Amino acid sequence: MPKCHPFLFQPGVWSGSGQIVLNMVEEALSFTTQWIVHPKDVLGKILGSQKIQIQGLSDEMLNELCFYDIKGKGFSVDFSNANIGRVVGLGIFDETSVGWEFTNNDLGFEGFETYLLQSDGTYLMHAEYLTSEQFRTQIQARLSLESNEVSSYDTEGESEGCEEDS
Repeated sequence: MPKCHPFLFQPGVWSGSGQIVLNMVEEALSFTTQWIVHPKDVLGKILGSQKIQIQGLSDEMLNELCFYDIKGKGFSVDFSNANIGRVVGLGIFDETSVGWEFTNNDLGFEGFETYLLQSDGTYLMHAEYLTSEQFRTQIQARLSLESNEVSSYDTEGESEGCEEDS
């Protein structure tokens, strides 16, 4: 397991804020986010949840992620939310960055996310997503560690919802 990245590869709560640009809206939308990254389970999987609150919208978006097959400089990622469903992608990491992408899936959803480690321990995040309806989303944010403690962590069934494609 890489030791160079506290984000994703070590348990913790991360918070951040940034801007979302949608091709159907003329202005950038401010948002806040919170990631909860759980400890690696006995099967070597890391579960994460990401909450996103866009300014001016009452509904909060929840993304569930599972990182697994962490080997060398790569990994697999399982992503799901109520709007998209479930997609599986591939990720890579090195000393200064972590990222993943989703391509060629039946949902017509593709995109990528990158997280660049900064000298102060924060991460600059950039993401772009495109749906089959040609809705494009571009996201820029900064994340910082809020806590190394993950509360309400349930060690039983911690890999539920983290399915691997065969």
